[in-house]
Amino acid sequence: MSGMLIAIYIAFAVAGLLTVWRIIIGPSILDRAVASDVLLTLVVCVLGAEMAINHHTRTLPLMLIVAAVSVFASISIARFVARRDGDRQ
Repeated sequence: MSGMLIAIYIAFAVAGLLTVWRIIIGPSILDRAVASDVLLTLVVCVLGAEMAINHHTRTLPLMLIVAAVSVFASISIARFVARRDGDRQ
């Protein structure tokens, strides 16, 4: 089981680093928005994996809060970009 946990940790770490890299280099706000959604989804997956590994449900409320923040952030960014594109026309 230990080797599998190390592989899971490495996969999550690589995915997180690549996502943060995409947030940093952009180039557009939509690329950064998608990357931040991926990062928040990755956080939810990490919390779920931690719950499954340690056999508890204490972090379930945190998972729900992170998921809600992700949805609200996506909606806010979409509205901002739509409003900004409407001004250009």
